[in-house]
Amino acid sequence: MKNEKKYQYIVLHKPWGVLSQFTSDDHLNARNLSEFSMPKHIYPAGRLDKDSEGLLLLTNDGPFIDQYLKNHPRKYWAQVEGIPTNSDLDKLRKGILLNDGPTLPCCANLLIPTHSIPPRNPPIRDRKSIPTSWIELILYEGKNRQVRRMTAAIGFPTLRLLRVGIGTFEPDLFHDLKVGQWRSISKEDITKKRPQ
Repeated sequence: MKNEKKYQYIVLHKPWGVLSQFTSDDHLNARNLSEFSMPKHIYPAGRLDKDSEGLLLLTNDGPFIDQYLKNHPRKYWAQVEGIPTNSDLDKLRKGILLNDGPTLPCCANLLIPTHSIPPRNPPIRDRKSIPTSWIELILYEGKNRQVRRMTAAIGFPTLRLLRVGIGTFEPDLFHDLKVGQWRSISKEDITKKRPQ
């Protein structure tokens, strides 16, 4: 009987300032995934920038995760400088022309977080005279630093960015999985449909 490869699936609540890789290849020796004592031979599924936080999937099941990421949207919460109007958000919804081409239409709405989001360490810049707000964005593609470039293009720079979902997989990053914590999950956890 053949030995079947044992696939592993992990969800990490990635902190700000951590590279989505297990080594640091920059001269600053940036923090990386090796500090979280995860099992060997797993790899990040997709990227989450060093200055972004939230949901990071890791696995040794490359074919499955490649297909999953290709076919499912990503949900982000962006804290931006200023308060965009519905007209501003319409520009995001229709797609923005960036220097590497247009973005696909997306979902964009003002968000009042239902969870208590812990402050970031280090804190975001705070200007007393300029309010901040949260936007929920659901993207159907993955251009480099796309959310930050999109919000900047409409005049609302992103101060903080969290990925909170991929497809139907939306773990509770603010109650069940604290910043820097990870847990093993099953493939079914990632793919199961949420109740309507």
